[in-house]
Amino acid sequence: MARPNEEVAAVLQEYAGLLAITGQDAFKARAYEKAARAVAGHPADIGRLDEADLRQIPGVGRSIAGKITEYLETGRIPALEETRTQIPPGVRELVAVPDLGPRKAMTLHRELGVSSVDELAAAARAGRVRDLKGFGERTEAHILHGVELMRQAGDRILLDAATGIAGEIAAALREVPGCADCAPAGSLRRMKETVGDIDILVAARDPGPFMEALTRLPLAAETVVHGDKKTSVRTSAGLQVDLRVLPPEAWGSGLLYFTGSRAHNVRVREIAVRHGLKLSEYGLFDAETGKPVASAAREEDLYAALGLPWIPPAMREDRGEIAAALRGELPGPVTVDDLRGDLHTHTDLTDGVASLEDMAAAAARRGYSYWAVTDHAPGLAMQRMTDEKILRQREQLRALARRHRGMRLLHGAELNIDEHGGVDWPAEFLAGFDVCVASVHSHFGLGRREQTRRLVRACENPHVHIIGHPTTRRIGRRPGIDADLDEVFAACARTGTALEINGSPHRLDLRDEDILRARRYGVRFAVDSDAHSTAELDQVRYGVGTAQRGWLTTDDVINTWPPARLRRFLRKDRARAD
Repeated sequence: MARPNEEVAAVLQEYAGLLAITGQDAFKARAYEKAARAVAGHPADIGRLDEADLRQIPGVGRSIAGKITEYLETGRIPALEETRTQIPPGVRELVAVPDLGPRKAMTLHRELGVSSVDELAAAARAGRVRDLKGFGERTEAHILHGVELMRQAGDRILLDAATGIAGEIAAALREVPGCADCAPAGSLRRMKETVGDIDILVAARDPGPFMEALTRLPLAAETVVHGDKKTSVRTSAGLQVDLRVLPPEAWGSGLLYFTGSRAHNVRVREIAVRHGLKLSEYGLFDAETGKPVASAAREEDLYAALGLPWIPPAMREDRGEIAAALRGELPGPVTVDDLRGDLHTHTDLTDGVASLEDMAAAAARRGYSYWAVTDHAPGLAMQRMTDEKILRQREQLRALARRHRGMRLLHGAELNIDEHGGVDWPAEFLAGFDVCVASVHSHFGLGRREQTRRLVRACENPHVHIIGHPTTRRIGRRPGIDADLDEVFAACARTGTALEINGSPHRLDLRDEDILRARRYGVRFAVDSDAHSTAELDQVRYGVGTAQRGWLTTDDVINTWPPARLRRFLRKDRARAD
């Protein structure tokens, strides 16, 4: 069951989307989006706040606070319900298609009578979309690709949502008497970007109380299976949760078995067979006698018994990790604790919801050695940035630095890469920033050659230090741009430009497969939160999980480096940085 914060945030986000579909004031829609983000990340339960307290949340003014109060008291927002009636049936479903905005959805409905995703796909396959004004063959192809993305996503949920649900379940099960340990397994433990179902393991002698406790949780809308070895429930959103209870002495083998991946487990079992052993969820046994040959209480002992080091869960995808481990060449992956700073964050000067002071204080609480504020540059017109505003922020940051002497405050900007590879502001102005992240925010439909060239040109800019969310993808919502990434990786390595691993669970960009390729070019990376609120600073953990899946070490990730080494890199002097 969602906290009131998440529930209200979803309602505000829906209202923002409806305002965009109906063509109302874009700034009003953006205000509701910011408020939704602020409410979702607010540490206190908003269900316990009065209207005056709600207005203390960044981005929540009198009007929005009133609507939140109205919803909390009645379960309704009349303005939202009235706006819903203005949307023709089917259009809201079309807007859910990746890369299809509200205006195009309305045009498709009005001109072609399209009222469902299936009808949209049929119209695109029949070539009926390309003839509409403002569309064309490329848009038609993007629509078909978006529909395919949507269908591939199916009922899978994003990593942060799965983490939240699993955390809620694990916290409840740890309160059951007899719990020796409790942890998620499966694709969630491997930090995959989306999760189809949630696997929870408990170490205990008596499974009964835990199986019963799972079925009684508020989020358990339906019990699918109820037994001693496995109990499965389904949430109201249709997500399946599987619980298995293992004896403590089999905790390690159960964790190994149910974490997967299946292909990784096959490789490990093949090694066991070659040693005359049998590996199962209950332990490692002599194949002939059936006697255990190693302690199964810890994964580390099982791997060691097979001649392997412990392999981090995020690396267990059968991508050569077994062979590398046998050769003694498996890299030790970067961890959250290795991060010394965050190089991509936003404040309420643009589209963030927290002040500069609050963001700096939150970064300091994380124990960072350095932290960068990188609000949007003027090329993203919606953010209304000006030279005067950014320079005033720089002065505020310098004054604020006196309060945070243990953490260096870096003044940066998130620049916009235009269709030709240029960025906001001339070179002499950019020289005043400590760090510049350059990102694509527009012209997603350019051809492969143009997209590649614009990214390479941005890398070649001596004032661009990091390429932010390099492919621009939004998981399940927008595909990445079509660019020759190998050419971009080579350019990054040549120019000393880092590629970002954006920790937003909606992005996780670069994705793990691309990281593995980029690493072979000698590219450096920045694992950033792209935080728009203090709570979102924690998004770096999802970026770190993705970095682990890409086999990155601390030497690969620039924001694990000491300040002096990072400063050399930010001068784009790779020889000295290395």
